[in-house]
Amino acid sequence: MNIIMDQLHNAVLKKGPVCVGLDPKEAFFPEYLRKKDGATSEKLFEFNKKIIDATFEDCACFKLQIACYEAFGVEGMIGYSKTVQYLKQNKLLSIGDIKRGDIASSAEMYAKGHFDGDFQVDIITINPYMGEDAVSPYYKYIKERNKGLFILIRTSNSSSTELQELIVDDEPVFLKTAKLTEKWGKDFIGENGFSAIGGVIGLTYPEEMRAIKDELPNMFFLIPGYGAQGGTGRDAALIIGQERCGVVNSSRKIICAHKGINETESFSECAFEAARKMKEDILKWL
Repeated sequence: MNIIMDQLHNAVLKKGPVCVGLDPKEAFFPEYLRKKDGATSEKLFEFNKKIIDATFEDCACFKLQIACYEAFGVEGMIGYSKTVQYLKQNKLLSIGDIKRGDIASSAEMYAKGHFDGDFQVDIITINPYMGEDAVSPYYKYIKERNKGLFILIRTSNSSSTELQELIVDDEPVFLKTAKLTEKWGKDFIGENGFSAIGGVIGLTYPEEMRAIKDELPNMFFLIPGYGAQGGTGRDAALIIGQERCGVVNSSRKIICAHKGINETESFSECAFEAARKMKEDILKWL
């Protein structure tokens, strides 16, 4: 069965492991776009579209942090919708970084909201703090609509250690979460050997993440922390290995590459160069 994570893995093999984070703020817009008349939603979409068009040949997927769009209000969510629909129209894979963590009917509504309709994406991020009840409402979309999940396992922020490194039954919480994620995903394994339920692991802890990878070979990873958070291409290569079992996200390093260099309508040329440089930085260590 060819599932969404097979498609993502195949994109990594073909294009490289880069995931471009489309996380816009008004300050990130080039000067010409900030001064341009028109609706905020149109500016957001123009910004994203130019970056997508410039980088899609060098990246496996695009990730949208929904908070960046919610902060713009209704106009922001229109821009979000136009962006994910554009990705779908062009057969490019999308990750909605929504980090939902509710249960039961609330989770069912989140699933409907982000796996159907105006905000539909291929994969979403989920916070598993409330256990499988926060994950199971999405199963039917994995089965029936070929959707996927990335479960937060070991995040890249510094205070993650306050909870994720706590020892329970002689194991850190992040390792227990990884094992639960594998358990939840065992019924959704595709032809490439990866489950439709993958994990988020931060690039700032490469040795720990290598241990998770070695123990859980069916897990595909979304890996934040490259660039602005200190992760390197060498760190990324240590995790994804020859199996290419993950995508490495970068947002500001790519979408802000034009700042102070090119504030014109051709600003996305800088994004192209940044994405290609990132890909080369990772691949040279593999």
